[in-house]
Amino acid sequence: MAFDGITIHALVNELNTKLSGGRLNKIAQTEKDEILCTIKAPGGQLRLLLSVNPTLPLAYITSSNKPAPLTAPMFCMLLRKHINNGRIIEITQPGLERIICIKIEHLDELGDLCTKYLIVELMGKHSNIIFTDENHVILDSIKRIHAGLSSVREVLPGRDYFIPNTTNKRNPLEVNRDDFVADIKSGSGIIGKSVYRTYTGISPVLAEEICERAGIDSALPVSDLSDDELLHLGTIFCNLMDDVKSCNFDYNIYYDDKRIPFEYSVVPFIIFSKYECKSFEDASDMLETYYAEKNNHTRIHQKSADLRQLINTILERDYKKYDLQLKQLEDTKKRDKYKIYGELLNVYGYDIEEGATSAILLNYYNNEEIEVPLDKDLSPHENSKKYFDKYNKLKRTHEALSELITGTRKEIEHLESILISLDIATDYDDLLQIREELALSGYTRKTGQSNNKMRHIKSKPLHYLSSDGYDIYVGKNNIQNEELTFKLANGNDWWFHAKGIPGSHVIVKSGGDELPDRTFEEAAALAAYYSKGKNQEKVEIDYVEKKAVKKVNGSAPGFVIYHTNYSMIISPDISGIKEIG
Repeated sequence: MAFDGITIHALVNELNTKLSGGRLNKIAQTEKDEILCTIKAPGGQLRLLLSVNPTLPLAYITSSNKPAPLTAPMFCMLLRKHINNGRIIEITQPGLERIICIKIEHLDELGDLCTKYLIVELMGKHSNIIFTDENHVILDSIKRIHAGLSSVREVLPGRDYFIPNTTNKRNPLEVNRDDFVADIKSGSGIIGKSVYRTYTGISPVLAEEICERAGIDSALPVSDLSDDELLHLGTIFCNLMDDVKSCNFDYNIYYDDKRIPFEYSVVPFIIFSKYECKSFEDASDMLETYYAEKNNHTRIHQKSADLRQLINTILERDYKKYDLQLKQLEDTKKRDKYKIYGELLNVYGYDIEEGATSAILLNYYNNEEIEVPLDKDLSPHENSKKYFDKYNKLKRTHEALSELITGTRKEIEHLESILISLDIATDYDDLLQIREELALSGYTRKTGQSNNKMRHIKSKPLHYLSSDGYDIYVGKNNIQNEELTFKLANGNDWWFHAKGIPGSHVIVKSGGDELPDRTFEEAAALAAYYSKGKNQEKVEIDYVEKKAVKKVNGSAPGFVIYHTNYSMIISPDISGIKEIG
């Protein structure tokens, strides 16, 4: 969900609840377009982040602190002069605009009580933090906008502050069902666009959600909707606006199949019901988590780009080599035919006329006659020897190819497992372990510095708690898989792995107990989710007591064998399993 008017409405409600009555204890301009305010609020000390970065404008209460520059910028100095130690009276949002207005009372140089406004406009590239007096005359802004930059509004000291109305949108909180029907009927285009283009604070994804709740295709032209459908859509729209007005919010982050956050919302979204969802207590916690995880994934993806390219290049070569080897192996299947030809010529060769180009002989293996091609310039014995030579050559080729194919297949499985590890990686230490594995396997050069880095790696397996209270651990890469299985796990703990495909080792610490069925199912679901089959509807999982799992000498990290096991088929759905940070 975009940082739209509905999200800001939920955020303003939270800020009012937590910050009203609080005093501005510290003001720092941590970036050229970012302010961090420390506030002594009734509930304790809180930090309010106000960022008007044009690519990512944000505002929320944060638990993180950031260092301030040694020399404060002029705008920060102005704020400190006027409102440091000032008291926050209220925080409002005009209409459903993407604007947060913070009203602050403070004492001036003469000790008189004054009012100032800190206005945060979160409007993409037009975002700004504007400081005004009680008459809404601009004192300064974090970004000064002169007439050469904007023909709509100047943002300069001494100018009157106003909100430009450039879109002519209506406030949806002031609309009833009849108004909605009339507004939509007067528009054109498809219904989804018509909703978010008509009303302030409605993002495209929220318009899509409204249409979905009404059971209407958002891509339909407005003219195709009947009066009853428009009335129903209007009812859904007004019900949602009633929830917004009463501050009935539900804070969620939605994750794709790679556990990457792709959307957040302050109302429940049924259009994302099939995705993993994580709920939060308030808007700030949701926003901080979403953008932190999103930024972390972006950084990890960028840092792992060279590894992905290397692995994909080797895999592409191996896939081609594997296909060629399989075709060559298929050609060796005719070797048994040549062996039979040679044997039959040895048995019946005395009956074959000299110079014959073929002979019809009885195959004593199945009592059927077969035609054996002959070289007319060779004797039956020489033809027999020729066929035996072909047989032995193909036999040697078959044996060599079988060994090569096994090695190529193992390399492909190993590299595919590393790709899965890259998808699971959540921090730089995870990538260090993957780089170490690639170096150990000979895919990259091992440097002298890598040993020192490995000693300080803090990467840990994923840790879950089953519904019955048992600890479940998931390896994020093959090095962790091996450590989990052969160092962390005891003999009576249970080991899980997706059958026949690359994936993580999953360990359930049994503590000597007989595990409940639900714990087995949850551990199997984790093994399915953290495997190559995570996008399949069902995945077959092997599970066995850890003491039955053996390491093969000389094999790649994380590769094991087991001869007796149980199996189950399960969906890779882990939405109900609690993860422990």
